[in-house]
Amino acid sequence: MLGVDAHAHVFDRSLAMVAERRYSPDYDATLAQWLVHLDRCGLSHGVLVQPSFLGTDNRHLLHALQTAPQRLRGVAVVDPTISAAQLQRMAGLGVVGIRLNLMGQALPDLTSPAWRPLLEQVAELGWHVELHRPIEDIPCLVSKLAVYGCKVVIDHFGRPRASFGAQHSTFQEMLRLGDSGNVWVKTSGVYRLGGTHAENLSFARAAMPMLIEHFGCERLVWGSDWPHTQHEAEVDYAGQFALFKEMVPGQAQRQTILCQGAQALFGF
Repeated sequence: MLGVDAHAHVFDRSLAMVAERRYSPDYDATLAQWLVHLDRCGLSHGVLVQPSFLGTDNRHLLHALQTAPQRLRGVAVVDPTISAAQLQRMAGLGVVGIRLNLMGQALPDLTSPAWRPLLEQVAELGWHVELHRPIEDIPCLVSKLAVYGCKVVIDHFGRPRASFGAQHSTFQEMLRLGDSGNVWVKTSGVYRLGGTHAENLSFARAAMPMLIEHFGCERLVWGSDWPHTQHEAEVDYAGQFALFKEMVPGQAQRQTILCQGAQALFGF
């Protein structure tokens, strides 16, 4: 293992997209294109995350995983009513977690009977739950998931407000979640932090040492967020990887994030 890109998406325009989507791509993002980026950056493995605009139809994701099963893992989006047999089938194809994309949605009660069977099965499978939600709600959601004992992944730095700065109480409260030992953070999507370009960069540079201090490099992962949906014109893969190397200048720390943290979480 040379390194893991822990967050990317593949899709094409011919796929059926959900009606309530916030975004519709006008291009294809193929597995072959992404693997070229991995190779150029010297990364050996990767994790594909189901795009929100494809809803719970994970067939394209599962097909991609079967193309390079030793190299890839997947994070699916599923309906809470999905059967245990369907989850077992996904596990056999390389799925290692589910994503709860809660941006712009009502906050669910994850301890309710509607969610309990799914989350109990996720824990039994050894999967993780990935949370995509503004930072204000992250501690509450993590506390609800603690009931099940499953691993938790906080997406995109926790989606903080970059203009508030890394010393803001919301980010500081998220940092305290590192004490649990069962929470990982994806250091990805700097351009999704809600500020200007300069504010986003300033936040990420200040936040990274704090994340390392509270979570340890072994519970951080890096993701390219390729193909950078809705931000394609302003960022590229090589630039995002270079930014990560700048934020984590120590080679030993960087390799721990790229390898050990990802191995423990995704089961490579």
